Amino acid sequence: MSKTPLLDTVKYPADMRDFDRDQLKQLADELRTEVIDAVSVTGGHLGAGLGVVELTVAIHHVFNTPDDKLIWDVGHQCYPHKVLTGRRDRIRTLRQGGGLSGFTKRAESEYDPFGAAHSSTSISAGMGFASARDLSGGDNHIVSVIGDGAITAGMAYEAMNNAGASDSRMIVILNDNDMSIAPPVGAMSALLAKMVSSAGYQAVRGFAKKIVEDAPRKIKNTARKAEEYSRGMVTGGTWFEELGFYYVGPVDGHDLDHLLPVLENVKNMKDGPVLVHVVTQKGKGYAPAENSADKYHGVSKFNVVTGVQSKAKANAPTYTRVFADQLIKQAEKDDRIVGITAAMPSGTGLNLFEERFPDRMFDVGIAEQHAVTFAAGLAADGYRPFAAIYSTFLQRAYDQVVHDVAIQNLPVRFAMDRAGLVGADGPTHAGAFDIAYLGCLPNFVVMAAADEVELARMVVTAAQHDSGPIAFRYARGEATGISIPEDPQPLEIGKGRILREGTRIAILSYGTRLGEAMKAAEQLDTLGLSATVADARFAKPLDMDLVGRLADEHEVLITIEEGSVGGFGAYVLQELAKAGRLDYGLKVRTMVLPDTFIDQDKPAKMYEQAGLHSDAIVEEVFKVLNLQGFETQSQLA
Repeated sequence: MSKTPLLDTVKYPADMRDFDRDQLKQLADELRTEVIDAVSVTGGHLGAGLGVVELTVAIHHVFNTPDDKLIWDVGHQCYPHKVLTGRRDRIRTLRQGGGLSGFTKRAESEYDPFGAAHSSTSISAGMGFASARDLSGGDNHIVSVIGDGAITAGMAYEAMNNAGASDSRMIVILNDNDMSIAPPVGAMSALLAKMVSSAGYQAVRGFAKKIVEDAPRKIKNTARKAEEYSRGMVTGGTWFEELGFYYVGPVDGHDLDHLLPVLENVKNMKDGPVLVHVVTQKGKGYAPAENSADKYHGVSKFNVVTGVQSKAKANAPTYTRVFADQLIKQAEKDDRIVGITAAMPSGTGLNLFEERFPDRMFDVGIAEQHAVTFAAGLAADGYRPFAAIYSTFLQRAYDQVVHDVAIQNLPVRFAMDRAGLVGADGPTHAGAFDIAYLGCLPNFVVMAAADEVELARMVVTAAQHDSGPIAFRYARGEATGISIPEDPQPLEIGKGRILREGTRIAILSYGTRLGEAMKAAEQLDTLGLSATVADARFAKPLDMDLVGRLADEHEVLITIEEGSVGGFGAYVLQELAKAGRLDYGLKVRTMVLPDTFIDQDKPAKMYEQAGLHSDAIVEEVFKVLNLQGFETQSQLA
């Protein structure tokens, strides 16, 4: 006899709060099937979500969300949460233009109290919510979920230290899906977790605390440590106890018979922060994900039955692959070259470097700040470190970039992947600000690759540059398909290039908008407007010979970049003003990313929305020259 489907009856968590345990198990099974089917259509982060299906069901059943605040770290695992919180009808729009974000997002739902897409923020945010509740006299619960990878970051330690010292009431659920922390879980550990979180144990513990309440501090501390260590001997978690958390676990995160009573007990605790250690399996319940090396962390569309992903045939290698291949070539010639990544070996291509040079590759975990200063230490002792960190992630280490690299003028090489707009991951992963935040720093050389040949040459340039820090940015996705020389030559520092000669309009591109600049020049040419196109290559030092020539020989100068205001265009304006070249009628316009965050979509559509495509360049020229309503080329001459 088939069971009546339950997921169709659940639009919001309140609809499942009176479900019994068997119904919750059935709901979890249906929820897992729904997530697999949805991601097979949209692509996205699958393995992490499958690993927390039962945990998501349990939390929303036990706690009164959204009044109780549920904060997911990173957000890779939030798809089941979205299905249960009023967004099932849109779940097949995940990461699509106009659709649901692939991460938690405050503007999307009241069930997303805090947006996240970078890791290790949930405990800090939870501490903020807990303090706000206490200040306003509230009584709701705060639940922060954090993974065993995310908890390695320094920010998580800082938050736990603060929470433990404050004794504020909050719950942290450590989702351990890599078995990197937990001892074996089973019936005994579940029994112990249930026992130490139970009201009876808490009552005895409270009674004992009262007995020693008026005792000298030494006796109170001894009694507290004795209780902590005796409990730690059988359950583990002594380290968390030392930070001021009451540790419960480990608990099997896929066994609702064990998980539900523990969460119920923890919910009823009244004092201080609690850490519940839950062990899960990434990709749980879907064999292709369970058997995959990365547990289907990020997938394209796929066949649900076979698990085979339908990836479009590549016309060219990705920029990431070009970087990795060229770095390996340089490392084969120079044993001082080392690679550094912050938990993104495959995302940055350094997994390939590691295969070739396992002893010269360092994955420091989700710790960008440490990665930068670690690289600085290597550079200070004569090595040539390449810190491969996404542009958007390098933001997290800016203080270290300034103090530990720039001020000391250390030759750290920053390879910044995901420059510009990146598509489905949306604004949280867009490399919008690095041109501005690196270009303002003394001692830095700052480059952007227009194509794969330029990227190859920039890797060589960086490898040979020992006189200070140097950074180069490159886009996500496929390169242009042009052939890379076998032995790419380094660039002359601070020298750009002209690709097309014209007379009236000058377009100065920085980065991969160069292709759109060339298209715009062709369009302008058909309309009687002769255009020069140049590739700056360097934002710092700026090629003032090139900029000066473009300014002197053209009526209009357009700069274009895949970055925010305050970047390359601002540097060009600054130098032109200093040289007095703005005093003689030159019309200059800077085309940058708009002063807004652009939601996820296909990159081409995002750049259209941003006004950084060929038609927008042509339109900008029309505006500058005050040309409207033209019908013939003679009107433009």
